[in-house]
Amino acid sequence: MPETARPERVIVITRPLDQAHHLAEMLRQQGWTALLYPLLAIEPLNDYSRFDACLNRLADIDWAIFISTNAVQQAMPRMMQRFPVLPQQLRFAAIGPSTAAGLGRFGVTSVLTPQARNDSEQLLALPEMQAVSGQRIMIVRGVGGRELLAETLRARGAEVVFAECYRRINPQQDADELRRLWQNKQLHALVITSSEALRNLLALAGNADWLRDTLICVNHARIAEQARLHGLQVVLATTPTDEGVLQCLIQQQPRQQT
Repeated sequence: MPETARPERVIVITRPLDQAHHLAEMLRQQGWTALLYPLLAIEPLNDYSRFDACLNRLADIDWAIFISTNAVQQAMPRMMQRFPVLPQQLRFAAIGPSTAAGLGRFGVTSVLTPQARNDSEQLLALPEMQAVSGQRIMIVRGVGGRELLAETLRARGAEVVFAECYRRINPQQDADELRRLWQNKQLHALVITSSEALRNLLALAGNADWLRDTLICVNHARIAEQARLHGLQVVLATTPTDEGVLQCLIQQQPRQQT
C-alpha cells in the first residue's frame, strides 16, 4: 500500500500584514506553509489635530522615543513635512533595532537603542534615560499601550507627552480557520510577536482545546509569561528577529514530528 502523505505543516503568522512577508518567505524556504493571519491591523487616525499639536512643540523637545516601526511609518512623514530640517537639539530613541532602522530610512542615523532586549525596561536602563530631570520627552506610539515608560521618565523628573499617530484593531471576527487547520492536523505553530495580538487571540479562542494543543512561538519573555498564564505551550526565540523566530521553530521540528 502507498505510504500515507504527511499533513501539510502550517505556520500561522499573526503580525500585521505588511510586517509578515519576510518571515513568511523564510518559512516557505524551509518547506513549510506560511498562513498570514493578522491579529493586529494598523489604521490611521480619523483626526490628527492632537498629534499635530505635539509636532508644534518639536522645537522644544529633547527626546523623541519611537515605540514601534508602525510609529515610525505613521509619524515620520508628517514630522518631515512639518520640519524638513529637524530641530538641532532633538535626539531620537527607539524600542529596538527594527524601529531604529525605520528611522534610518528617514535620514535619522543616530538613534539610542537597547541591545539586550527590545522593550521599555531595557530602554529605561540605558544611561541616557537615567538623568532626564527637566527634559522634555515625546513618546511616539499608537493609541493606548503600556504606561511604564512614561511613568518612569516622569518619576525621574522629565516632562512627557504622548504623540499618538495610529490605532490598532483586530481584523479577525473568529478563529474558525485556525480550528479547522488543527482538526485536519495541519496547524503546526502560531507565531505571536505582541502581547496585544495574544490578547486578541485569547478573546477569539478562549480556552479552546485546539489553542492549548498548539505550539506558540513568541519573541519576548513578557509575551511568553502571558501565554503560560493561560496554559499555552510556549517556546521563546533567543532573539526577537525573524531569524530568531525561524531558528526557534526549526529547533522544535523534531519534537513536533514525533
